[in-house]
Order: sequence, then structure tokens, then C-alpha cells
Amino acid sequence: MIFRFSFFISCLIIFALNIQIMEAQQKAAYQLFDTDGNPVDYGDLLKSAAEADVIFFGEFHDNPICHWLQMEMLIDLHKKFEDQLIFGAEFFEADDQLKIDEYFSGLISQNNFEREARLWNNYKTDYKSMVEYAKENNIPFIATNVPRRYANLVFREGPEALNQLPEASLKYMADLPFEVDFELQTYESMMEMARGRGNNNFVYAQAIKDATMAHFININLSENQVFYHINGSFHTNFKEGIIWYLLQMNPELRILNISTVLEEDANIWNEENKGLADFILAIPERMSRSY
Repeated sequence: MIFRFSFFISCLIIFALNIQIMEAQQKAAYQLFDTDGNPVDYGDLLKSAAEADVIFFGEFHDNPICHWLQMEMLIDLHKKFEDQLIFGAEFFEADDQLKIDEYFSGLISQNNFEREARLWNNYKTDYKSMVEYAKENNIPFIATNVPRRYANLVFREGPEALNQLPEASLKYMADLPFEVDFELQTYESMMEMARGRGNNNFVYAQAIKDATMAHFININLSENQVFYHINGSFHTNFKEGIIWYLLQMNPELRILNISTVLEEDANIWNEENKGLADFILAIPERMSRSY
């Protein structure tokens, strides 16, 4: 009897040790932190998102964990807000809105839409599933970004060049003239990168994108609606960029932002990320990329 009991205890100990070894071998694909570096879970993120008017998911365009979690959030936000939800993104430019509306209404085929819209190279692998989910569930989708030809014009000739555009072109961008605060730390870092190029057009080209995305979020957001927006992290880090412009237009908005960072060990908080966003999505830097 004693032998059987000892054998049973030994088995329990071995089983417990094996469980510990298995847990130690688990590799987390990501870790969420709050703005102060406290580990949180996806449920905490959703709970905070439920209190926001605008939710920004700042991504790395080539990161599969970002795109997977963006899709999960889209599904869960839709369950929560149903027909109050609006979806929009940087990866479509404003002059593609008509094609999006025609496709969502069933007037044009998927083939025509994808052939004629200016799709990013990784659209089919990284974004298409979200757009199709929005279409299938009647979630309005807003193309928020400025057409790249206008951002390029600003980069080459400065913001004053936009005044030479025909009136019809101006509906695809923020109201002119647009203000730029060069003391925002994201723009300061861009100026540092552009040092030696001789002018500030590098920042102005970024700012017209930020101002335009804020503009189209603002004009498409009605009372009691929630706007879920996807963009590169740099556009909303430190609640600057798009968020700075949006708050100039509507300072009462409740805004939540998520930023993505790559870390050698995603489970260890990096103090440099403090204040970067309301939630920081840390992903192992060795994570595979979609392109």
C-alpha cells in the first residue's frame, strides 16, 4: 500500500515537472502592455476599446501578427457595436472611395475592383480578408489616405504646390492650408532623418497624409458611431500625427491608440516604449514577415 502511494506521488511530481517544462517551452507570438508597461491581455484591450469613439491600430505593414490581431479586433468590435461600427484604413487612398462603394454595393465584381483600385502589393495576403469581412457584414469602409501623387507633389515642391491643383482634386485631401506643428516629436524625428536635404518637405508630405486621414475620419464619423482605423504606427504614436489633427477638428473625441513594436523578447517591457500608445503590442523581432 505504501509502495503504491509513493508511486502515485512520484507520478504526480513527474507530471508537474513535465507541465512546467512544456510551459517554459511555449513561445508567445505577442505581448500586450499598457502605456506604463504593465502586462495586459486582449480582453483588457477590448474593454478599453468599448469606451472609445475612434480606435487606431498602429501596425507594421509587413507583420502577420498585426494583421491577424486587426482581424480579430474587427470581428469583436463588430459583435460589440454592430451597425454603429465604421472601418477605415491608410491602405486605400481617398480617390478609390467610389470603387469601394461600388464594390460593396455589388455593382462591380471583385475582379474589376481589385484590377482598378490601387492596391498595396500585400493587399491580398494582409488586408483583403478584413475588407471582405466588412463587405459581407455591411460595415462601411472609408478610404482615408491622401492620393500618393499629391503627397509626392508636396515632397517635391512643398505644400504651396497644392494650391495649383484644380478644384476637383481638393476633395481628396484635408482642407487647405493645413497646419504643421514641427515640435511634435514624431515630426522632429523625421526632420532629424531628413537633415541635409535642405527643406522640410519630407515632414510636410507626412503631414498631408496625417491631416487627410484625420479629415476623412472626422467627416465620416457621426454621433454614437465608432471608427476603427488601421495605419502605420508612426502615424499615431504618442497620439500625434493623425490623432493630433483629429483632435484639432473634434477635441471631445475619446481616442484609443495601439502601437506595435518589435523586441528581442516580447515578454520583457522596454522602457523606451513608455507613453507610446494606450496599448503597446510587442512582437518578437524574429517574427516572419509577409513581404
